[in-house]
Amino acid sequence: MSVRNTPESVLMTIPGWEQATCEQLTGGLTNQTYLVDRGDIRAVLKIDDGPRSAPYNRRDQEAQVQTTAARSGLASPVLVVRDNIYMTEYLDGKVWTDDSLLDNSNLVQLARALRKLHALPLTGRSFDARAAARSYAARIDSVDANLTRDCLQLIESMPRLQNVCCCHNDLVVGNIIATPDVRFLDWEYACDNDPFFDLATVVAHHRMSPERTTFLLDAYFDGDGRRWQEHLNTMVRFYNALLWLWLKSRS
Repeated sequence: MSVRNTPESVLMTIPGWEQATCEQLTGGLTNQTYLVDRGDIRAVLKIDDGPRSAPYNRRDQEAQVQTTAARSGLASPVLVVRDNIYMTEYLDGKVWTDDSLLDNSNLVQLARALRKLHALPLTGRSFDARAAARSYAARIDSVDANLTRDCLQLIESMPRLQNVCCCHNDLVVGNIIATPDVRFLDWEYACDNDPFFDLATVVAHHRMSPERTTFLLDAYFDGDGRRWQEHLNTMVRFYNALLWLWLKSRS
């Protein structure tokens, strides 16, 4: 990180935060992340190496979605947004783990939060899975060429999005927090998508059992989840292909 992008120098440019203390947080695959404390309020500060580009949202786009979600009690308020600086209010709560998905009451809360999320206004930006997949595939070693081709073909074969809504698009348990109400962290991929992509992320990423999956679907669809199982299965295959490409591109 360059000198001008140290957290201390960034905080000096934010009125009211000049004397705040900070400590680095783990995570932050594409940025440096800090917990900032000025006494009366704590915040999470993210410093990017440069302006964000697809498949990520620009920071102003992320702030727009997160601010809307915060008004509905689904996210923390955004405090500062610039091309390469993003600061949000710190959420004091318990971040979920895989074990959180074993609790029926947690799944009911998650389903309710997802329905609120999927009822938010459209963002005006659609999730471009094909572009993301091609970008990931371009960075994968040729030794995995066959699997890469298979994953790309599966993603390319998916029909164009029709029934879209505002989605988080990265609902791994590390982005779900109990405050005690369920809220969501890290809105960097949030845009318009098939709502089943969020459900498939929860199910596929955490390898939920058929019983747990049925319970989540029933909670989301008020007891009528089974008739949506086939569509979820399709989206799970889609998510697994995209996840494989992403993981391989990083290795």
